[in-house]
Amino acid sequence: MEAVIQSIISGAPVLVLHLVTTFAILIAGMGVYMWITPYEDVRLVREGNTAAAVALGGAFLGLAIPLAGTLAGSVTALDILLWGILTVIVQLICFRVVDLVLRGLPRRIAAGELAAAILLASVKVSAGAIVATAVTR
Repeated sequence: MEAVIQSIISGAPVLVLHLVTTFAILIAGMGVYMWITPYEDVRLVREGNTAAAVALGGAFLGLAIPLAGTLAGSVTALDILLWGILTVIVQLICFRVVDLVLRGLPRRIAAGELAAAILLASVKVSAGAIVATAVTR
């Protein structure tokens, strides 16, 4: 039993560092995402815009899923940071690709068009799942 307690005590600082790094990337990545999008995500959600909530939720999941994979497979906080940056970039690319396909995506989401938001969220979560799998290989 003493070996288990010693293992927990010695591993706890690394666990905390990895968790803090992961959550910091999630928060910073979402901050960048919301800064880049040409509409005010949080304001729209507060006003009851379901499309904005779906799009923002998809962005959170699209970032969190690969970050969770990174957390599971990384040895250092630097691994988490580098993969986290890649994940943020992939999510921003997803937004631009869906915007090219649908034309006027920001306007559609701001107007509450749920179909566009569902497609965007689905692309983001799908890309996040693919990045998560790549990270854990």
